[in-house]
Amino acid sequence: MGRDVPARVFTREDRRRYRQKMHRSLDAFAQMLREERFESERPLVGLEIELSLVDGDTEPAMRGAEVLEAIADPAWSSELGRFNLEINLPPRQLTTGGPGAWEQDVRDALNHAEERAAAIGAHLITVGILPTLRQSDVGEEALVDHPRYRLLNEQIFQARGEDLRISIDGIDRLRCYADTITPEAACTSTQFHLQVSPDRFAAYWNAAQLIAGVQVALAANSPYLFGRELWRETRIPLFEQATDTRAVELKAQGVRPRVWFGERWITSVFDLFEENVRYFPALLPLTDPEDPQEALEGGDIPELPELTLHNGTIYRWNRPVYAVVHGTPHLRIENRVLPSGPTMADTSANGAFYYGLVRALAEEERPVWTRMSFSAAEDNLHAAARHGLDARLYWPGVGEVPAPELVLRRLLPLAHAGLERSGLDEAWREPLLGIIEQRCVAHRNGALWQAETVRRIEETSHRDRHEALRRMTAQYMEYMHLNAPVHTWPVD
Repeated sequence: MGRDVPARVFTREDRRRYRQKMHRSLDAFAQMLREERFESERPLVGLEIELSLVDGDTEPAMRGAEVLEAIADPAWSSELGRFNLEINLPPRQLTTGGPGAWEQDVRDALNHAEERAAAIGAHLITVGILPTLRQSDVGEEALVDHPRYRLLNEQIFQARGEDLRISIDGIDRLRCYADTITPEAACTSTQFHLQVSPDRFAAYWNAAQLIAGVQVALAANSPYLFGRELWRETRIPLFEQATDTRAVELKAQGVRPRVWFGERWITSVFDLFEENVRYFPALLPLTDPEDPQEALEGGDIPELPELTLHNGTIYRWNRPVYAVVHGTPHLRIENRVLPSGPTMADTSANGAFYYGLVRALAEEERPVWTRMSFSAAEDNLHAAARHGLDARLYWPGVGEVPAPELVLRRLLPLAHAGLERSGLDEAWREPLLGIIEQRCVAHRNGALWQAETVRRIEETSHRDRHEALRRMTAQYMEYMHLNAPVHTWPVD
């Protein structure tokens, strides 16, 4: 969905032509897989971070375009909401310069952006959902004025035929309606990219799906939405509902949602792209002049623009990505389950845990997913999103156990082993995975710190909820800039 798209009205002929082109592209993709045309010698990793913008009072700042202009760096781009930005870090090998170098690169970029934003009265915050966001902040006027987002908004509501209903039962209860997709802009995430060879893709994707719940339990950082305390990672149900193209009747018929965990373990990356074409109608049926079969016959590599654009409108929590860089195609997994923040120290630790654990699990002789149902992995994700570190998660051989216990006893040693195989020695591994270990021991992540701090402010200062959220957010930003891991943050 990073592509620019023109503003237009789609015809029946557009949709027919697009469907035909999608099947032709799928055939070309299958041929490329058979002929082993993909880059796999130097697998790279990548990182995207979405952020929110606030003013001096920690209220949402609808100034994304101005801040982007002030930053003046092509690594930064707009997002769905006018109070969002995104930074896309250049891909690298996991061991290049060590994890500390990657973290420092990101911190330097964020500090530079914060300095430029502050000069015009805005500030950056890395948090899953901006705590001070009100429902009135996510109306149509908050949508970025860009044809891509306007067109996507129109197509989703055309498919639905009615307003979006957001319904979340947590510690508090939320019921509201929206006539745009802008509530999705409340969700800001951290996205880890992992390049994988075609023959290993299925194992790595299955492993990433397997640990999605564990990741969310550890890193939950979105307890508040529109002033209500809901799930520990409210971003998960909000995103699922805010981009849902299905009316109630279509849900009852079993039509698949566009924010999708999936429904089965896979045997090939082809399974995922085939599901995209089989199950999901096109939201943006834009065809490109490229003929993928002619490109292959001529010795070229097709870009497959229809297949990739369609893939960008299906929001899997672990999304397959096909891309061509310098004339060479590659495949990667885009891990999308984690919220933004709280600090780069936490983000680096989350990345180390993910990259190490997914490698260890993917390379096991008897994979864990052969002993676990796919639905159990999905149940883990939603249990973790609702309860965070208090979630009980299922794992083969141990049954249902508290998330911290599962991590400490079973998964951290695997993450260490996976990073060691990737070339990261103990001096690099220990500080990063030590943060994960201490988060479990202290039983503290971003969501718990936010909730405990708000309760403390409400009890001691007798402030209303929004003022407590505003004060908590101000404290959060102070600690965020110190870059101390969230498990060390005091509750003042």
